[in-house]
Formats: sequence, structure tokens, C-alpha cells
Amino acid sequence: MDKFEIEWQKMLDGEVYDAFMPEFFEKLVETRELLWKFNNMRPSMIEEQRNIIRRLLGNCGERFIINQPFRCDYGCNIHIGEDFIGNFNLTVLDEAKVTIGNHAFIGPNVSIFTACHPLDAPSRNRNIQWAKPVTIGDSVWIGGDTTILPGVTIGNNVVIGAGSVVTKDIPDNVAVAGNPARILKHISQ
Repeated sequence: MDKFEIEWQKMLDGEVYDAFMPEFFEKLVETRELLWKFNNMRPSMIEEQRNIIRRLLGNCGERFIINQPFRCDYGCNIHIGEDFIGNFNLTVLDEAKVTIGNHAFIGPNVSIFTACHPLDAPSRNRNIQWAKPVTIGDSVWIGGDTTILPGVTIGNNVVIGAGSVVTKDIPDNVAVAGNPARILKHISQ
């Protein structure tokens, strides 16, 4: 493994890594070129859009919709299941793996973050960072303007109210909302 491959693996493993290596920026630019192409395609160019998403993502189901614009860091660390719908302005910072199950409905302006930074300025100024994965189960509906923070696991059959900030794991079969998001009610299957 060369130095970049070692740092990339550290990033995926949740260890502190050197995010300022030139190779990270090169990969970001590659992804942004594909995103620019995707985000500037005519809405009627559905199959061309899907082909770009298939190239970008780590893997995806056969049936998915991602509305323009869509933004991510690398794309290759994002894995979506069948019948995925990502509405306008979905942003996924995928320094760590982001796994989203089947039948996920994501509202507009949702942000999913995996990148972590130190609280103290001297450490941040030394470009120290790491990442934590995000996992979202099956049959999850995420309301618009929701933010999901690094390291969170969201169970199956979950509804997240619009404008929520998800800071910790959410169990199966619940509706949550708020900042920070908290359980409002249990949902029957």
C-alpha cells in the first residue's frame, strides 16, 4: 500500500488521517466533475443521470431517484438500497461509509455527515480529522432540513420529523423530531 492508500484506509476505519494529502483533493475534484455533470443535465435525461449516479456511488439498487442538485464528497462510500428517493439538495459527506436501506425517502435539504473535527482550535488548525459511519435502515422517512451527525445508526421503520438534528442512534419503529431528535412515539409495523 502506498501512503495515500494507507491514509484512505485510516479514514474508512475511523482513525485520524491526513486529509490534506493532494490525492484526497484529486478524488474530490473527480467526484465534483461528475456531480457538476449530473446536476446540470436536463431533467428529462433520466437514464444519463442514473448512469452517473451508478458511477459515483459504492453501490445502489436498480430503482432509485436522486433529484438535482445532489452533493457528496467521494460518492464511493455511499451505498443505497432499492426504492431510494433522495429529494432536492441532498448532501452526503461520505468520508466514512454511509449505508441506506431499502424504501428510504429523504426529504429536501437533508445533510448526512461522517466527518469529525476536534473541538480545540490548535488541533483543528493542524488539520486533524477522522470519520464515523452512518447507517440508515429500511423503510425510513427523513423529513426535509434534517441533519444526521457522524456515527449515527437509524433503525428500520423510522420517521424523522422535518428540521431534526439526529445526534444519537434511533431504534426501530419510532417517530422522532427535534434538536436534538428525541422519540415522540412508537410506530406499529
